[in-house]
Amino acid sequence: MDAIQTGMAPAAIGPYSQAIDSGAGIVFVSGQLPIDPATGAFPEGGIKEQTRQSLANAKAILEAAGLGLGNVVKTTVFLADMGDFAAMNEVYAQFFTAPFPARSAVAVKTLPKGAMVEVECIAAR
Repeated sequence: MDAIQTGMAPAAIGPYSQAIDSGAGIVFVSGQLPIDPATGAFPEGGIKEQTRQSLANAKAILEAAGLGLGNVVKTTVFLADMGDFAAMNEVYAQFFTAPFPARSAVAVKTLPKGAMVEVECIAAR
């Protein structure tokens, strides 16, 4: 296993890696909060801006692993409010093309730092 690390995405806020390359052709990207790595803050706005930042963070980590969003086979989207699903989905659709990755979207009670969304993904080489 090899840890993937980039300054183009926020640093891990706990004892975990931004991503792990399994060595078997699979890269696991940890859940990405909508933290702007340049400012350490959430972007101004709402769910759309936060979704865009979370996905940009995941993309930066994948690029550090030599991959891109086209390599993603599975995502999990965590939402603090399922009422934000349609708006999240609108932004999500701008980041992926067919064939789209498999996806789960679940509502959770709260997310770290009060985020509205968190996105994790699994990519294949």
